[in-house]
Amino acid sequence: MNNYLLDTNSIIYALNSGFKFPRNNYFISVITEIELLSYHKLTLNEEDILKQALSNFENIILNDNIKNKTIKIRKKYNLKLPDSIIVATALIQNATLVTSDKKLLNLDFLNVVELEDII
Repeated sequence: MNNYLLDTNSIIYALNSGFKFPRNNYFISVITEIELLSYHKLTLNEEDILKQALSNFENIILNDNIKNKTIKIRKKYNLKLPDSIIVATALIQNATLVTSDKKLLNLDFLNVVELEDII
């Protein structure tokens, strides 16, 4: 089985399109959870749906390895802090990042795909 780290936009797309995740190992960063659940227009029903969906993925919290890798990535590639944390998490977890973010899709040091590519 493959390891995939799901970016925020890939989870939103999957939920909106009814995407069914093939059998693999899926992770999310705590940053993704924060981004999804802190959206100011989120209804209680949508929050419940998100929490249920997120419970299907292993949540990776920040640790020293991710923190240190984030610092190096942010300095070298000038990514936004949340993106740097997501990228660092994927690298530390030895996971392919699933995203539709064009800037992240073009990183040559990272295994990265779009959601449709994992079908």
